[in-house]
Amino acid sequence: MAGLRARRGSGLRLLALSTLGFCLMLQVSAKRPPKTPPCPPSCSCTRDTAFCVDSKAVPRNLPSEVISLTLVNAAFSEIQDGAFSHLPLLQFLLLNSNKFTLIGDNAFTGLSHLQYLFIENNDIWALSKFTFRGLKSLTHLSLANNNLQTLPRDIFRPLDILSDLDLRGNSLNCDCKVKWLVEWLVHTNTTVAPIYCASPPRFQEHKVQDLPLREFDCITTDFVLYQTLPFPAVSAEPFLYSSDLYLALAQPGASACTVLKWDYVERQLRDYDRIPAPSAVHCKPMVVDSQLYVVVAQLFGGSYIYHWDPNTTRFTKLQDIDPQRVRKPNDLEAFRIDGDWYFAVADSSKAGATSLYRWHQNGFYSHQALHAWHRDTDLEFVDGEGKPRLIVSSSSQAPVIYQWSRTQKQFVAQGEVTQVPDAQAVKHFRAGRDSYLCLSRYIGDSKILRWEGTRFSEVQALPSRGSLAMQPFLVGGRRYLALGSDFSFTQIYQWDEGRQKFVRFQELAVQAPRAFCYMPAGDAQLLLAPSFKGQTLVYRHIVVDLSA
Repeated sequence: MAGLRARRGSGLRLLALSTLGFCLMLQVSAKRPPKTPPCPPSCSCTRDTAFCVDSKAVPRNLPSEVISLTLVNAAFSEIQDGAFSHLPLLQFLLLNSNKFTLIGDNAFTGLSHLQYLFIENNDIWALSKFTFRGLKSLTHLSLANNNLQTLPRDIFRPLDILSDLDLRGNSLNCDCKVKWLVEWLVHTNTTVAPIYCASPPRFQEHKVQDLPLREFDCITTDFVLYQTLPFPAVSAEPFLYSSDLYLALAQPGASACTVLKWDYVERQLRDYDRIPAPSAVHCKPMVVDSQLYVVVAQLFGGSYIYHWDPNTTRFTKLQDIDPQRVRKPNDLEAFRIDGDWYFAVADSSKAGATSLYRWHQNGFYSHQALHAWHRDTDLEFVDGEGKPRLIVSSSSQAPVIYQWSRTQKQFVAQGEVTQVPDAQAVKHFRAGRDSYLCLSRYIGDSKILRWEGTRFSEVQALPSRGSLAMQPFLVGGRRYLALGSDFSFTQIYQWDEGRQKFVRFQELAVQAPRAFCYMPAGDAQLLLAPSFKGQTLVYRHIVVDLSA
């Protein structure tokens, strides 16, 4: 019995001590002050705000409930991706008076509740179009007093409910890169403080909101390498046959006239067929009465005419061209006069003669000897004012102009282009009501001449030492001139309508071209440059919007 009472007494004491300890713990707990939220040494914090000065980085150990953060005079210059992702409840972020120069693409990711963002008085000169991605609740944004010279297109697109924007105090260059901003300011419901241009001079101190869109000339063009044909060539002639697009290339190195076909699916030129031609200098396709012929001019071994046989799907030789008449062909020109088909061959030998051939029933027959013993280099057919003309250039004398006589059904010599003593290539173009000649020269400047009604007058001289190829061409209303050289890269010029002259536009890495050929292929506008020394390059003409 005594033992039982002893055990009871011990249990009662233990219970009493436990009760006392619990009460003491309650007293101690009641006297302890509330726990202070975490705060970096450079910041002053409350439960939901933080004000930081001289921070070396975006503070990490801030209260998770912070909805307002101010960073002033920070000792770092870059706001990196996800810099504030640990503060998902932020509604107010002020980053004024720092030395920030760069803001990462996703610097504000995770801040879906942010409503106010101020990044003023920094040294930010450029922003990414993704800088403000994810800020779907942002209503007020200030980028005032930075060094912004431009803004990427659609930088404000993610800001669906933006109501106030401040861009004052920046150095905006009001060129094509800000054209989109002018358009956006016209249509946006966002209130935007007046912004002024710092440059260019014609827009300096003009209000961006007042700039007329028509003052921005932001469309330019470019020639970009599109396809490389891994072989030299000396001529290129595109043609349509049975609704398909082809290209005939003279390849003396491969002893062939190569025919390529345009693949509209792959959008490339593909091998199609070859005509044997050991010394081809020109391969001229002609479609006469729905029949395809190719005139193959060769330096040695004679020249021939081939016919495409659709039944056997191959080229077969149709006829020879008199080797006593055409000894050293250099160029071919095909044309139609009063319903009849002709082709002319420029002969560059001392003993040969530039000759004209006419189609009759089942073949081409010699029609006229035009120009003998003058080392002719090129031919250009011009059909203007109802008066067909043929211009023959020569390396030994001034170009000669022939005019078609409908009574004699022959070309009659009309005169010479006396402004140049010789020419390697002759081409023509029309601009407005005026007709022009382009004459390339191997030694001396190439010339641009304008027809004045009774004679040609010089409009422009282009440096072109070593030039054997020159070609004007028109792409979508823009006129260009390709000028090749054996000693330097090819120059592309563009016609300036106001000055009525060509201005240098672009340099292409093509050396020793022997021809230039413009070929529209569906929606691709192509310029081919057959080279005697290297690969045949195909360039594509593209339109570039500088405001994009």
